[in-house]
Amino acid sequence: MKYQKLGDTDIDVSVICLGTMTWGEQNSRDQAFEQMDYALSRGINFFDTAELYSIPPRAPTYGSTETIIGEWLQSRGARDKIVLASKIAGPGEGWIDHIRQGRTRFNSKHIGAALDASLRRLHTDYLDLYQLHWPERQTNFFGKLGFEPAVDEDFTPVLETLEALAEQVRLGKIRYLGLSNETPWGVMQFLHFAESAGLPRIVSVQNPYSLLNRSYEVGLAEISWRERVGLLAYSPLGFGVLSGKYLHGAQPEGARLTLYPDYTRYSDSASIDATAKYTDLARRHGLNPAQMALAYVNSRPFLTSTIIGATTMEQLHSNIDSIDLQLSEEVLAGIESIHSEHPNPSP
Repeated sequence: MKYQKLGDTDIDVSVICLGTMTWGEQNSRDQAFEQMDYALSRGINFFDTAELYSIPPRAPTYGSTETIIGEWLQSRGARDKIVLASKIAGPGEGWIDHIRQGRTRFNSKHIGAALDASLRRLHTDYLDLYQLHWPERQTNFFGKLGFEPAVDEDFTPVLETLEALAEQVRLGKIRYLGLSNETPWGVMQFLHFAESAGLPRIVSVQNPYSLLNRSYEVGLAEISWRERVGLLAYSPLGFGVLSGKYLHGAQPEGARLTLYPDYTRYSDSASIDATAKYTDLARRHGLNPAQMALAYVNSRPFLTSTIIGATTMEQLHSNIDSIDLQLSEEVLAGIESIHSEHPNPSP
């Protein structure tokens, strides 16, 4: 395994991070335990979760993933071996009304309540990294394009949010702070107030990044590099699409998009065309398409860690093995050629 610093901290995290959002829905407790045991044996020391999980978010499974991780940590006595990250859900009226009525505010009251609940489920008294899952304000995330300014918008000021998080750091419940699904403006606001008000700096940004969505490279990549706030890349396989398993209309039994066909972010015609070309490129060079896609993400200079997810042990083995794959100049040139023809089909 390879390791990198988490932002400007002294924490070394594995370049492969274990994603957990299927545990409690597509994966059972026993399967999750098997994944964690294996990941740890392969040198993965970085686990990422969220109060929202498992996915898709439903009231009966709310917090189930954190509960499973907490039981594993307790049974294995492994808390000091893991860099543990979780997230507070943002507002989502109409689709996550089971979480604070869908009206989360990033203020002291809601952050404190959400964090304490996560700590109880995880059987720990601190998190190494605590992240805001998506912005409270109206902006572009989850694939939304076309910025639409809100009229009379009401959201918790960034300074107030950072002060609330700083209080949890002071209490020892959080070591470091991160953002997720953020924009360049949002990242720079948090960095500005950290410096001007003497508050903790964010150390990471967890945003989507893959061969189908390289929009992070515009604006945010430079911030990550210059400000030492690295990318934690989620959906590096675009919900598994980049493995090629859904091409030609295939619907593998038990696969995410077979079970949840409404998850179409990476499945429009442009994305399918691009995926077919990336898959063909990999096979012409004797590569596993999923490993090629992951190896590309792993190699980016602004990356801290690539968050992988798997529902089978075979997938997990293959995804972790991507850490040993170094792409040739010919393959990299082929990727850039395809990208120029199909730029960011799945933002």
